[in-house]
Amino acid sequence: MTDGSPAPSRSTRLAYLDGLRGAALILMVVNHTARWWIDDPITWARYELIYVTLSIAAPTFLFLVGFCLPLARPGPAGSVDGFGALARRFVPRGARIVVAGLLLNVIVFADEPILSGGVLQTIGIAIMAMVPALWLLRFPWGSWALLAIAVLGYAAFVVMYPALTGFVAARPRLGLVVFYDFPPWPWLSLVLLGLVLGRAWLDAHRRSPEEGARFLRIAGAAGAVMILAFLVYDVWAHTPVRFGMKRDFILNRHWTPRGPALLWVLGMVLLPLATAYWVMERRGWRLRWLVLLGQTALFLYFVHQIIAYRLVAQWLGWRFDTWPTFWAANLVFVIALVGLGWAWRALKALAPPARGAISAWAARVRTARRSASPPPSEPA
Repeated sequence: MTDGSPAPSRSTRLAYLDGLRGAALILMVVNHTARWWIDDPITWARYELIYVTLSIAAPTFLFLVGFCLPLARPGPAGSVDGFGALARRFVPRGARIVVAGLLLNVIVFADEPILSGGVLQTIGIAIMAMVPALWLLRFPWGSWALLAIAVLGYAAFVVMYPALTGFVAARPRLGLVVFYDFPPWPWLSLVLLGLVLGRAWLDAHRRSPEEGARFLRIAGAAGAVMILAFLVYDVWAHTPVRFGMKRDFILNRHWTPRGPALLWVLGMVLLPLATAYWVMERRGWRLRWLVLLGQTALFLYFVHQIIAYRLVAQWLGWRFDTWPTFWAANLVFVIALVGLGWAWRALKALAPPARGAISAWAARVRTARRSASPPPSEPA
């Protein structure tokens, strides 16, 4: 960073990554409210809004899982973590997120099996699955091997798609567990791509801030070219619905990009990544409310679905059948989520001192009891 900020050490949070995650959260909120708060009068525009927000928000979350993991590793720069140390750090974290996804099924999606897949489950599995990938990055050939695995994993999904369609039809309950709502296969390929690029950016930034900035400029330019290629292809091919799911893979009623849509997805990951860096690090626009949303994204992803679906859509039964009322309701909702994120962060800040005070009080109680108890009797 040419503004003089220090190079990030491991376990560092960077504002531009939190800001990008916060923007993805807003898009995910709009995606869900478009599904749950809108009725028939604006159905066609609703369909395109759902596609655009879906195809940007969830891939951004998954890409950032991989991109941020090299920053989350403990220890000083240049040190090497063993496989066991990586597993102890990341497996419990991933397991907790998987449990959070299952709990969300219980609270919000009670009409589906508890073990049904979801974005949170895939994120949690991805964090655990990236342990061997992080370990492989210690080798010079590790990044290329992981990129090859990512490409082969997606290609295998493309080849196996007809068989997978038959699999989920024949085994619907098992299909809901392993191939539902951004399943690990093939979406771990995007996480692997994020991991390799995150490590590459971190290495470049440690060599010099200017080199790290140049890396993201190239990534942003590549993303812009991909988006342009996607749009040009649609004009050339006379695609009837440019922002729609008919050209893509639909497995278990859920979407995976195919063909030109891959350019759109990858471009809308890389270009916003570079844009967030330029806006928040180079220009110094902190956008603290957006960073706050990103820092509390896991909590807010969980809570906003309870509010949007259980409370507003089901219990209150509210619908917003004109665009002005829909967008006004979303603005109020996002402001409320910023407030909830602030309160959650404040509670988390209070938790360690509270735990310390409780532990100290318990220790004093144990000491007092031991001092007050009578001495053991002498043996006869």
